[in-house]
Amino acid sequence: MKLVFSMGGKQSQPLKVTNFFRITHQSLNYQVTLDSSPQPEIKSASSASKYVHFESPEKPDSFIAFFEKQGFSKTQITNLIKRQPILLVYDTEKTLLPKLEFLYSVGFSRPDLAKLLTNYPTLLRASLEKQIIPSFNFLRNLFQSNDKTIKATKRFTGILVYNCESHLFPNMNILRGNGVLESNIVTMFHRQPRSLICDLARFKEIVEEIKRMGIDSSRLKFVEAAIALRSMSKSTLEKKFDVYRRWGWSDQEIFEAFQKYPSCMKVSEVKIMAIMDFLVNKMGFNSTLVAKQSSILSRSLEKRIVPRALFVQELSQVFNYYNSAGSHH
Repeated sequence: MKLVFSMGGKQSQPLKVTNFFRITHQSLNYQVTLDSSPQPEIKSASSASKYVHFESPEKPDSFIAFFEKQGFSKTQITNLIKRQPILLVYDTEKTLLPKLEFLYSVGFSRPDLAKLLTNYPTLLRASLEKQIIPSFNFLRNLFQSNDKTIKATKRFTGILVYNCESHLFPNMNILRGNGVLESNIVTMFHRQPRSLICDLARFKEIVEEIKRMGIDSSRLKFVEAAIALRSMSKSTLEKKFDVYRRWGWSDQEIFEAFQKYPSCMKVSEVKIMAIMDFLVNKMGFNSTLVAKQSSILSRSLEKRIVPRALFVQELSQVFNYYNSAGSHH
């Protein structure tokens, strides 16, 4: 199969980006057009032609019929074609069906698999024998459970297409070498499958930084801290520090807040500012008191913090009223 790529449109245009892929296979010519602007659902080969132009409607119609039979909705099929148009030239029975059958066999439900593949259609391009099965088996051996493996895969489907030996083993060994318990490594990976897929040098830096903060590597907090730092760049982390400093926190207080609740660094700068403004400026709390209860920063401001704070404030006013009234008798 020979693929020739030519680009049309400009990437800088915000509303519409069009890429043209011309695929020549023997005597068949396919022109695949991707359009990022909103499109109606693909219901037949004629509507699919807005994305793909075939000499015969047989190929796209068979593709659509195949995924309808598997329980995919029209919208999901549309998204598959838009995100991975190359799938249209795959043999559905020989190439795609075995992958779906394997995933069904290990416990994925049809609705879950339809959602998973629509969000991450790249999985359908991966080799079943060389990539999908070995990766799933590795994860199943790690988690000792099909159910946990499926849950982790739902959180990040990309773990089934990564090479475990090159992307996971080295970082897991770094954690083991620093005294992190195997059970905590498994917990970390299950909660955040992306957390161990990281450049080796960067992951070493993260582990060393956590050690410098004085977090015991045998505690679960150590892997929670690794997840938090892995989720952001150094520059983003420094911006978070700057936000907390603006509210009067010393670097030592920031470190202590992180030690108690590592996820306080995953909170967006906008949310940090909003919560601190409400608690400090509107409710009158001391900023350092928030530092000692940093888990509050992960709560919803509108749904949790504001209603409870106002309730406490109102309750305090009631107590003050009765105390004041009692002192006059």
